Amino acid sequence: MMTIKKLATCAFIYWATVLFSIQAAQAAIPVEHWTQPTGTQVFLVSSQVIPMLDVQLDFDAGSRRDPVEQAGLASVTAAMVSEGVRASGAEVALDENALGEAWADLGASFGAHVGNDRMSFMLRTLTYPDLLPRAAQLAARQMADPAFPADVWLREREAMIAAIREANTRPGTQAERAFSQGVYGSHPYGFDTTEATLGRISVDHMEAFYRAMIQPCRAKVTVVGAVDRAQADALVQQLLAPLAGRSAAGACAALPALPEVAALTQPVQQSIPFQSAQAHVLIGQPGYKRADPDHFALTVGNYILGGGGFVSRLTNEVREKRGLSYSVYSAFGPGLHAGAFTIGLETRPDQAAQAVKVAREVLTDFVANGPTEAELKAAKDNLINGFALLIDSNRKLLGNVANIAWNDLPLNYLETWTQQVAKVTVADVRSAFARKLNPAAMVTVVVGPAAP
Repeated sequence: MMTIKKLATCAFIYWATVLFSIQAAQAAIPVEHWTQPTGTQVFLVSSQVIPMLDVQLDFDAGSRRDPVEQAGLASVTAAMVSEGVRASGAEVALDENALGEAWADLGASFGAHVGNDRMSFMLRTLTYPDLLPRAAQLAARQMADPAFPADVWLREREAMIAAIREANTRPGTQAERAFSQGVYGSHPYGFDTTEATLGRISVDHMEAFYRAMIQPCRAKVTVVGAVDRAQADALVQQLLAPLAGRSAAGACAALPALPEVAALTQPVQQSIPFQSAQAHVLIGQPGYKRADPDHFALTVGNYILGGGGFVSRLTNEVREKRGLSYSVYSAFGPGLHAGAFTIGLETRPDQAAQAVKVAREVLTDFVANGPTEAELKAAKDNLINGFALLIDSNRKLLGNVANIAWNDLPLNYLETWTQQVAKVTVADVRSAFARKLNPAAMVTVVVGPAAP
């Protein structure tokens, strides 16, 4: 049963988040940036309105760093960081249950997750003097001395294998796997975690990967909340101090260079038989890197093409006019490398060929001619009016500032976001799409029953 103290704390956090949201949406968002002697880069948005703090620590240790024969290594390593810590000095070891209870007692949270490019650690805590130092100490210990218990890994691996087997019974999984392999080829973005690759991962592999990658000199740390620059600097030092002995001050051995995603030169089509009520369709190719100067034109253009839900061209042509699918979308997934551009839909098996044809025609026309002035104005109005929703909580603002840090974007990126969207023209969209997409060289995957 939740205690009165916990109920009060939850209510406080909720209303404090609302208050922060109102302030953040209405005010400028100055981002401070500096580099510590260890090489750690720190990015701070200070807001003293509420006693709350969110911290994200990012490292170049995402799944793009997986060996192909051990695909999934980064992901499982991050998951195991929460499964216990070793004894250290006077501190006793904590197993997974004791560690969870320690965080619950603080009313704080800490964990790690992995994307294509980075491994991220996230701390959320109140900044009361009796809580923040203890939360920072526990987070520092968890990052520095994860136990990687072998028995827990064996249990978790079996659960992951069971999940993979279950996912393989779904047509969406088959479509996504074939599409990823078609778009990325041998690039690490396309690596697939399987029973076999998990079977080749031991806790020794995790620990070696972790020690090599998680070093202060590789960290980009984003801090959002009720601390000033001096406090944020001291906090980051505390979080990373136990790791500091692993590299020379300000210097890290260079990580191996990775290849870029190769552009497609010809179309790739796959029809995969699968007994399902719907055919799953994915169409696409490599898109662009996140730091590309075409980002705003592509963002606005994609909103018009298929990212704007019921107001998009794809929805109008595929769903509204022809009734070929309940929903259809398009999306870019930019990263440190060119992430996939994707058109996705589900349709009746006997309509799959027509749905693919219509989607391709819409894309081809859009790349050739771009949007109309009316479409452009509506898209920009929607995006600009919705900007406040991108930063309406501490955590959302944290994610956006971490995005600035990770992709080396201008520090005033959020302050100028609406102006950048407003500047986009029809010609900008048309030329950006023409540079990035080639409708004649798309991967097309259809998974489902053969049409009668």
